[in-house]
Amino acid sequence: MTARAPHPHPSGPSVPGPAPAVDDAPANGTRHRASTSERGSFISAGCSCGWRGAARRARSQARTDAERHLTAAARPE
Repeated sequence: MTARAPHPHPSGPSVPGPAPAVDDAPANGTRHRASTSERGSFISAGCSCGWRGAARRARSQARTDAERHLTAAARPE
């Protein structure tokens, strides 16, 4: 069987959107750095800790998801 090149998505290449300018260091030393990424007509937020937000159609909602995650991560336990 021969290897095949990945098939491009019909809407074009995925281009990451601007990430929220927030870099938070909680008390436990884990650094949280949120960003957003697009795939087709959907955008989702993710964090360096492994958290992933839901796929959204609205960029503003994905950014809000990221901000909420960073706020929750900054709270002391």
